[in-house]
Amino acid sequence: MSEKWIAGVDLGGTTTKIAFITMDGEIVEKWEVPTDNTNEGQNITSNISKAIDEKLIELGQMKDKLIGIGMGAPGPVDYEKGIILNVVNLGWRDNYPLKASLEKTTMLPATIENDANCAALGEMWKGAGNGAKDLVCITLGTGVGGGVIANGNIVQGVNGAAGEIGHITAIPFDGAPCNCGKTGCLETVASATGIVRLAMEELNKSETTGELRKILNAYGKITAKDVFDTAKNGDVLALEVLDVVSFHLGFVAANIANTLNPSMIVLGGGVSKAGSFLLEKVKGYFVKFAFTAVRESTTLSLATLGNDAGVLGAAWLIKNKLNQ
Repeated sequence: MSEKWIAGVDLGGTTTKIAFITMDGEIVEKWEVPTDNTNEGQNITSNISKAIDEKLIELGQMKDKLIGIGMGAPGPVDYEKGIILNVVNLGWRDNYPLKASLEKTTMLPATIENDANCAALGEMWKGAGNGAKDLVCITLGTGVGGGVIANGNIVQGVNGAAGEIGHITAIPFDGAPCNCGKTGCLETVASATGIVRLAMEELNKSETTGELRKILNAYGKITAKDVFDTAKNGDVLALEVLDVVSFHLGFVAANIANTLNPSMIVLGGGVSKAGSFLLEKVKGYFVKFAFTAVRESTTLSLATLGNDAGVLGAAWLIKNKLNQ
């Protein structure tokens, strides 16, 4: 079996990452293709199939080199039926039969999973988790995603919506509106967009002069990276914003850990590129809010796989299915 490959796919609204991965989790080849969401997304799976076939030809391999295809897709999944319940930016209608479509176009056994869950599985298998069987992954990007792994398996929930960490209510009163329709979600303060919102609110109501203010005046806008970079340089306002973000992240992480007692909570996504500067501040609040036994057994770490986490987790789905 070791000579066979798995196709791992990380489906995004703009680009789709594809990789050929060995049963041991080694990436043989990886590339990206544009995600075509026109015509209600009807070309997405056929384009993936075409890209896989072309890459096999390029590598001088036959189709039977692949034993299956795993895919991480943005949105809740009905695992029994193999459908995506609803997706905002891919053009698909609700309850899209993704597994059936993928198997029809690729002629390969397919398994689908939520993309944040795939990232968590990837970190568990080959990343920061280092084989941990109980792990929570929080992805901090444009939004906030999450994946919960218990005893080596993703916690999926009744309708595939488990692990929506970004929509834990972090601010119960007077919180900002979230795209999900609620207010005060973790996503409104710990995502890249949330960090920018917090910083802009402070800049608009404060006369503080500093590096972050200079960036705003020069470019007319700021980014989450600007907030972290200026905080590292001692900008007072940026440090205050980062403290708010770290408080809510640490608070939510501690309560997740108090509930699940994982061996590790992994922070990933673009915001986590702030590195130890963010991690140490989050740890400070985590320690404050975590139950003693949890505090002593659950560690916080940064993700290590970057953009490879999703395709590796998707490949793990097939590997795990074969091992059952």
